[in-house]
Amino acid sequence: PAIVAIPACNEAVKIEACLSALAMQRDEAGAPVAAGAFDILIFANNCSDATVDVVTAFAKLLPHRMMVVEERLATDRMSAGWARKRAMDLAAACLAERGANGLILTTDADSCVSPTWFAATIDEFSKGVDCVAGYIDANPLELVSLGRRFLARGRLEDTYLRLIAEIYARCDHRPHDPWPNHRVSSGASLAVTLAAYRAIGGLPPLPVGEDSALTATLERAGFKVRHAMGVSVSTSCRFDGRAQGGAADTMRQRHAMPDAPCDDDLEPALAATRRAIYRGRLRAVLNGSVVPQSPGGGWRIAESDSWNAKPGAAFEDVWRKLCQDSPSLQRGRPLRPSDLPRQIAIARLILRHLRLPAGSAKTVPADTPHRAATLALAV
Repeated sequence: PAIVAIPACNEAVKIEACLSALAMQRDEAGAPVAAGAFDILIFANNCSDATVDVVTAFAKLLPHRMMVVEERLATDRMSAGWARKRAMDLAAACLAERGANGLILTTDADSCVSPTWFAATIDEFSKGVDCVAGYIDANPLELVSLGRRFLARGRLEDTYLRLIAEIYARCDHRPHDPWPNHRVSSGASLAVTLAAYRAIGGLPPLPVGEDSALTATLERAGFKVRHAMGVSVSTSCRFDGRAQGGAADTMRQRHAMPDAPCDDDLEPALAATRRAIYRGRLRAVLNGSVVPQSPGGGWRIAESDSWNAKPGAAFEDVWRKLCQDSPSLQRGRPLRPSDLPRQIAIARLILRHLRLPAGSAKTVPADTPHRAATLALAV
């Protein structure tokens, strides 16, 4: 059993496109997924338009069962994060009543999932993961309509994001989330098993950022999160978003200021590589596959107990403490689009070394920070 939970607030204009994309789901061979393969739960919260009427009428056209829950959230909970939590909690309760460890999927009412979104998600779960975070694309027409400068900025950021994601995948390899992957956790495309969702107490109660908090909480609890490129969704580029401080506000600011700072994840390539190498090494230490070296052995980058954590400790907790205690791992100022061409060139040079076959005389071992320092000097 699977339920797609969709929070919706005043989405009468866009929700038909969202539901149509779900109605047209097919498998990798092109065959439509079975009718009733999943249910759709619309959580219509604080609507003052015809969202509920539109959904109710459209439900008659769909091959999947639709459930509509209409509520008014309290003033202190009128946010996208709380609405998604309520929608996913309702889906979890429905699955629990059926007595099966089903799947909770979620997307946004202003987004359109790709034709194989459901089938690709199921395929990823068959590999033993507990959560699947899909790749987010912008609605092509809406994005191009925002102008050449905004499109050029997006292309630069996407290019650099792909390079940084590969650096992390090669330096901090995790078998359940292999390359190619991405580093985004967005409510526009998330799926989690009921067992994992209930084990962490459900979606973290946050007004914004609830999506990334979900995957972080799952990973901290030892669950496996897959950031799958084959699971994708196209989302709106509108400036009048429903969440204060959310993606719409960010896009509006960057459209007005083309060289406004990028996301914090877009740090300089050498800093990202250093961070990725140490993440990989720390993960190996905590897994018990590598023995920590003495303070003089080159691996102790901070006078902190974090590096000496015992195997089995929660990785993210130890990593956070290590970063707090280590100036070389703390983030600097965020990059701007004007910085990206140079950083892209540096990242490509780094990846030329990281991609070399094992055993090559020119290989820079991904688990050796001193070799990375040599590479940094070369750059």
